[in-house]
Amino acid sequence: MIDLALEGVTLRRGGRTVLDRVDLRFPAGRLTCVIGPNGAGKSTLLGVAAGLLAPSEGSVALDGTPLAGLPRRSLARRRAFLPQSPAVEWGIPVERVVALGLTPHLPAFGALPAAWQARIDAALTRYDLHQLRRRPATQLSGGELARVMLARATVGDPELLIIDEPTAGLDPRHALDAAARLRALADEGCTVLVALHDLDLALRMADDVVAVKGGRVLAAGPALAILDDAVLSELYDTPARVIHDKHGAAVRFLA
Repeated sequence: MIDLALEGVTLRRGGRTVLDRVDLRFPAGRLTCVIGPNGAGKSTLLGVAAGLLAPSEGSVALDGTPLAGLPRRSLARRRAFLPQSPAVEWGIPVERVVALGLTPHLPAFGALPAAWQARIDAALTRYDLHQLRRRPATQLSGGELARVMLARATVGDPELLIIDEPTAGLDPRHALDAAARLRALADEGCTVLVALHDLDLALRMADDVVAVKGGRVLAAGPALAILDDAVLSELYDTPARVIHDKHGAAVRFLA
């Protein structure tokens, strides 16, 4: 189990401040959704949290150890990152794309160990991909590719999973299934950090929510405390209402 902390994180690009003095902690075994309007800094925040972008100021640490001090291979074994709208430019089979998620764990030479093949098979089953396992990745639909990339990100059982818009392009069935899988990973002890536009899905899956606007954290805390009328109205500059009924909860924008 792994704990991720950002302290005083600021990131500037081309004279513009993209993230401004961000202080956040993502506890082990919890699923946190990062929400906010387009251009708020969500993807940048995830990139910094994953150790892929170096902050201009501040620090990011795993269990108290700065990311900058961790060997890259060690970090890659513990953390999986899935960017928004990932693409595959070569026609390798789906099962080989999924296997790429094991790269940090494998020896430099030799065949794939049998134990890892079992993990690939399990990941294909988990994301409803068995019938697509031999199809070239360049021949997949957007939703199919999204599921393949989720399988690749989770096949190595990371301790920290950071995903940018994992349900974009998925049909309702597979979006709900992906949310359930991410929820299950958190329940098993993985620290899960997800940027999400689908607020109804965030209500279903999140333990905690971070609301980002203009590169700053507008609010952060338990999901039900952040996903409320006042915070969402301020976050999106549009009147919002969270409706609770016998079917659960949903967000409605009134303008």
